[in-house]
Amino acid sequence: MSLSTPQSQVRAGSCPVAHDSLTHSSPIDTDGPRVPLHIPEFADDPHTAYAEMRRQYGSLAPVELAPGVPATLVIGYRAAVRILNDPEHFPADPRTWQQTVPQDCPILPLLEWRPMASRCAGAEFERYRRAITASVQAVDLYAMHDIVEEIAIPLINGFCQDGHAELISQYVYPLVFEVVNAMLGCPPEIGQQVAAGTAAMLEGVDAEKGSQMLGQALMSLVTLKRSTPGNDITSMLQQHPSGLDDVEVSHHVSQVYGTGIEFELNFIVNSLLLVLADDRFGGSVLGGNLSSRDALDEVLFNDPPLANLLVTYPRQPILIEDVWLPAHQPVVISMAACNNDPAIRSTDLTGNRSHLAWGIGPHACPAQSLAYLIAQDAIDQLLDALPEIRFDTTQGEPSWRPGPFHRALTALPVTFPATAPLNVRNEHILQP
Repeated sequence: MSLSTPQSQVRAGSCPVAHDSLTHSSPIDTDGPRVPLHIPEFADDPHTAYAEMRRQYGSLAPVELAPGVPATLVIGYRAAVRILNDPEHFPADPRTWQQTVPQDCPILPLLEWRPMASRCAGAEFERYRRAITASVQAVDLYAMHDIVEEIAIPLINGFCQDGHAELISQYVYPLVFEVVNAMLGCPPEIGQQVAAGTAAMLEGVDAEKGSQMLGQALMSLVTLKRSTPGNDITSMLQQHPSGLDDVEVSHHVSQVYGTGIEFELNFIVNSLLLVLADDRFGGSVLGGNLSSRDALDEVLFNDPPLANLLVTYPRQPILIEDVWLPAHQPVVISMAACNNDPAIRSTDLTGNRSHLAWGIGPHACPAQSLAYLIAQDAIDQLLDALPEIRFDTTQGEPSWRPGPFHRALTALPVTFPATAPLNVRNEHILQP
């Protein structure tokens, strides 16, 4: 099987063995057509794109992450499991690869090497992984339930009397941002600097200044926690026996902000869209036949918030399912496509959590229970307060943000009967 039309000659660096010397296998054609994952058309209908890639290429598809940035997208479940469980041949360290891409490459800030577990291999990975896993798993889930409620109710009160809202900007993003600040022990003034720096980077308006602002804010938080530690992830990272220095701690804090906010935001929003717009789920969840946890699991199967990630870089050309993958070129796991691989997909997803949305193997997400709790509490708070909430169909069909990695809505407009504000006990305030 080949990812493209076979070549008579192998391009240097793609494969050390001539195509004709291997039976039933071929190298990737680095000059052949690739599926662009960065265009709006892919974001609008990725599942059709995955199905076409599977029909044309099988388990491994040639893709483009950004203009001129080639990669292999893994869309077969069994191939993904093999790769994720083989960090020796598929390390996550991008340092050799990033020397081959221009400095202004739009995906470089996301994928470039940093001193943290998700960008390292070997002893570096083990050291960082122990620290971040212990720090995240030390978060008190019972306390976090109360924190989500305390943040959610004032946000809901801010729009519940209007009869309409845009849930990303008015509810989910501010909730997730404040929850992450609470987990990291970040005070409001530093949190505002983090938000401003992050916004500048995401919007592309003076992104370099935004990056500097974000870096300064994170170091301010790390310095603060060195002098006044608390029961939070930042302090736990500093106190861990792995002995992380301030720069290493700041990068791990940055990762919690980045993946915590982007993953959790899309996790909640995609699940709310399912609950509100899909009759199969909406009526059942709101009617009590299915729980919001069932909706979360369906989203993790069909529209995981990070649809394509878990990037690795083969140490040398390697043969996977009759395809030669070149050394040091990104191999991206498509959690969304693998979860829907006909070879393993079942029709009944109730209670089924065998998806790859959390990853597997040594790089599996250490914050699964925490992410589930925050998302379920955020959804339940909203549905309890506004049980008649509906997706606002007058705003048109849902639209998705372009990008090779995430599955993210641009907006989630809703309508509902205007409702009196809630008090802190999640009960309606009696009107005089």
